[in-house]
Amino acid sequence: MVKTMRTLVDVGDAQLQELDELSKEEKRSRAALIREAIDDFLAKRRNKHEGDAFGLWGKQKIDGLAYQMKVRNEW
Repeated sequence: MVKTMRTLVDVGDAQLQELDELSKEEKRSRAALIREAIDDFLAKRRNKHEGDAFGLWGKQKIDGLAYQMKVRNEW
């Protein structure tokens, strides 16, 4: 069972209009679209933080062990 809670959010007129249009197109409620948007936002934030755990080396194209062996062989 999923527990839900109501909350108030201020939304601009342009955003509300776009939400209403999308709601009609997809035949989904405004609330369902907002919940999906929140889920997407939270998932992206989670993924960003998980990627941060690998530090600077995570973006390197060379394998860490191969790099270490290459550098040691230079000695």
